[in-house]
Amino acid sequence: MSIRWRDAMQRALYGPGGFFVSGSGPAGHFRTSAHASPAFAAALLRLVEQVDAVLGHPADLRVVDVGAGRGELLRALSAALGVAARPSASSGPSSAGPAPSASVPLAFRVRLTAVEKAPRPVDLPDGIDWLDEIPAGITGLLVATEWLDNVPLDVAVHTAGGWRYLLVDPATGEETVGDPVDPADADWLTRWWPEPGAGADGTGSTGSGFRAEIGRTRDEAWADAVGHVDQGLALAVDYGHLLGGRPVDGTLTGYRGGRQVPPVPDGSRDVTAHVAVDSVASAGARVARCAYDLGPQREALRALGADGGRPPLSLAVGDPAGYVRALAAASAVAELTDPAGLGGHWWLRQPVGVDPARFMAR
Repeated sequence: MSIRWRDAMQRALYGPGGFFVSGSGPAGHFRTSAHASPAFAAALLRLVEQVDAVLGHPADLRVVDVGAGRGELLRALSAALGVAARPSASSGPSSAGPAPSASVPLAFRVRLTAVEKAPRPVDLPDGIDWLDEIPAGITGLLVATEWLDNVPLDVAVHTAGGWRYLLVDPATGEETVGDPVDPADADWLTRWWPEPGAGADGTGSTGSGFRAEIGRTRDEAWADAVGHVDQGLALAVDYGHLLGGRPVDGTLTGYRGGRQVPPVPDGSRDVTAHVAVDSVASAGARVARCAYDLGPQREALRALGADGGRPPLSLAVGDPAGYVRALAAASAVAELTDPAGLGGHWWLRQPVGVDPARFMAR
């Protein structure tokens, strides 16, 4: 039986036995920045330190990873901070009186929280919380790395009679044309994904057959996530596109076992579509009532000190082993900043309750 793509994705990715809630997790099927290199976690750690400083070193700094996989990013941050090995409260700062937060090491103040629908991994360090919903009242950093591209959405096709939903058979991936899109989705398409050749008001039809991925659900998901931050920064990292450069046939695809495969929503594979990042950014800004910063990952990582430059050859003479390590580190950063690969990610920074200029890429 054919159903709308949004329902098919929800069932295939997050339903009983779905792709993200069973098995070994997404790392066994595709590569994200969080999986690719420790350099990504190192850059995120510098961002955490920036957030901590902007917020005045709060006693309880929350770092929330939405769509955490099996906790790979937070494991790396935990190890870098020493969170898992931190002493108990009884052996912490002197009991003579509470020390100023700025004098208490970040490892004693940070609280790492993974948000994921899958059960908590048995080997996850004790210093990492595991939730199935975003917690409220976050003071700190909310990060969503390749989460929005897996938020289920509807797909539409433009016909002689206007936009209609595409239906899909979950078992085979075969598509058929369904009902006209509802008013809310029609409004979103007019604003954010007008058919090629249409005017600014969505008029001026050039014909039929154009596909669009209706990102309204992603807008709502990001707006909700931003709404859980009381003060700090919300960061989304994802593949995406902008108005004026929407792909004519969409981006819906699948991944399984490290290979790109057809997007059959049967639960055996990842089903993903790139994000209309400008639409998402606008939705988050309305909630935060604050300006956002949107730019490519390669620029964001370089601003955080990730340098993919080749180490000097002189190092090879004086310290051959150090040269090899530096060369490997530079190669890893180069992968993260390659515009044809992971460097093609967008970084959307949404400050909340703070001066937005403190978080803009430099």
